[in-house]
Amino acid sequence: MSYQIQEIKKYHFIDEGAGQPLVLLHGLFGNLANFSGVIEHFKRTHRVIVPQMPLLDLDLLHTSVGGLAKYLHKFLETLELREVHLMGNSLGGHVALVHVLKHTDRVRSLILTGSSGLFENGMGDSYPKRGDYEYIKKKTEQTFYDPATATKELVDEVFSITNNRLKVIKIIALAKSAIRNNLGEDLSKIQLPTLLIWGNNDTITPPFVGKEFNRLIPNSELYFIDKCGHAPMMEVPAEFNVILERFLQKFPDPAVSQ
Repeated sequence: MSYQIQEIKKYHFIDEGAGQPLVLLHGLFGNLANFSGVIEHFKRTHRVIVPQMPLLDLDLLHTSVGGLAKYLHKFLETLELREVHLMGNSLGGHVALVHVLKHTDRVRSLILTGSSGLFENGMGDSYPKRGDYEYIKKKTEQTFYDPATATKELVDEVFSITNNRLKVIKIIALAKSAIRNNLGEDLSKIQLPTLLIWGNNDTITPPFVGKEFNRLIPNSELYFIDKCGHAPMMEVPAEFNVILERFLQKFPDPAVSQ
């Protein structure tokens, strides 16, 4: 499924549907296509917006979770988005968390799936190993319960990124920033309604991480999906969308209810 990429100032993003904004943030090796199942389902009821996060485009000084959170804040301001349902996968979840800890005025709810911010495997080790296609293929497959979800197109894309020396340096910088930026002591400050959707077979942010987020974020609810890895919205979009839709139905559209 291909979508038209919108451009406003320096921001590139998908913008589909109408209604309450549902903003989706991809992870470290993710891209806009990660959310095609979510976009197709929710564009009927929501304005679904997926910014292209500048993971490898910021200067090295700002290549960090904090730098991405600042980028997100300016993006929401530029598009004048309010009452946002903010969802992030993996590093995208981490960025969403840092954002809402500083700015809650534009966000109505928070959705995390396989989020970093407490603990993650495989982000700070030798993952960006250059020149070894089979190694990259294996590491990419480990993102999912079903290795077939890691298509050749996806593996080729990751392999291409890891063969660029500057991109590898930035990947390592982001990975180390995510590990350093542990939010355990701050999560109790989040008062937003929060949905946690976790793969029972996630080896990168294992199930205990979802349980810890649930324990630390006061107004949160946690759901596990069986036979599912680190990216539920990609691997099992139908199950993921059922859980997300049930959650979003709790928030009537102010424009409709007036």
